[in-house]
Amino acid sequence: MRGEPSCPKCGGRVRAPGLFADSWQCDVHGAVYPLQPVIPPSVEALGVVVHRARIPVWMPWPLPVGWLFTGVAHAGDDRSGGRATAVACSGPGPLGGIGELLLVAEELGVGLGARYAGIDGPDPGARLKVDGAPQAKVLAAGRPTPLWQVEDVPADRAVFAGEARGLWLWAVVWPEQSGLLLYDELVLTDLRDAGAEIELLPCGALSPRLIP
Repeated sequence: MRGEPSCPKCGGRVRAPGLFADSWQCDVHGAVYPLQPVIPPSVEALGVVVHRARIPVWMPWPLPVGWLFTGVAHAGDDRSGGRATAVACSGPGPLGGIGELLLVAEELGVGLGARYAGIDGPDPGARLKVDGAPQAKVLAAGRPTPLWQVEDVPADRAVFAGEARGLWLWAVVWPEQSGLLLYDELVLTDLRDAGAEIELLPCGALSPRLIP
């Protein structure tokens, strides 16, 4: 695990704001919202991200049977607030074995979702064919939300993307066949709106998927 902020698009080192720039800077991507170091999953760690976030922090809630919360990441700093959030969960896959799900909410251009999807970003671009019927649908904060499959991603995962609350919503699933999870209209809650029941969240080991 890295102990310092990094570029959400490439993972490279970033320079803090200073005399010559009022934003975090990546040598490759210029001004970015820094990806903060990922720490082991806990209700307290999740609470920090939820408190800072200016955008949704999506999680399947209630979690599917047997599933655990396995980590959270966010891009932004104390001044900007969280401009991208990523929540990881894992549990029994629909076809056996272990499935992993990463839900990313982000503002346009942040690039964290594309990085977890394994594609050049910052956004899905031409890989997202929204002129046809969506391949999946979730219920995000009570609203039916269509998701389209992102094409030309690494073969070990399935990636879906769409829009929720005016922001990108990415769902990245490992292995690829665990994408069946998204066909059952998964119910997502914005944890900024969650109540005290979040204290009962079952936590597992940190997902390595959060450190691409």
